Amino acid sequence: VQLQASGGGLVQPGGSLRLSCAASGFIFRYYTIAWFRQAPGKEREGVSCISGSGSLYYVDSVRGRFTISRDNANNTVYLQMNSLKPDDTAVYYCAATSHFSCPSPLKVGNYDYWGQGTQVTVSS
Repeated sequence: VQLQASGGGLVQPGGSLRLSCAASGFIFRYYTIAWFRQAPGKEREGVSCISGSGSLYYVDSVRGRFTISRDNANNTVYLQMNSLKPDDTAVYYCAATSHFSCPSPLKVGNYDYWGQGTQVTVSS
């Protein structure tokens, strides 16, 4: 099982980035995929998730600015991030689980497989 997160970078406040999570080694369409983030000195927090059937969830801090989507044909989940703020600065991780749908509590312990993370820095 492998999850590969990419697409991070340095962007100015108000800018946009699109993160990608490419999956392999499992039956992708049966899994809920989530994005978490971890800022320096803070705990890892859930940001958004999408189930195999397409149910979505966003935490309040990103709702209306971030959009999650999935392409089951290409085993990839995307996180389109618009109107970025300095508080969005963090390492972003994608994660997968077959045991929980979405929305379900976005808890680190609910997810079995993790990508390596991609750094997002929002700064002027």
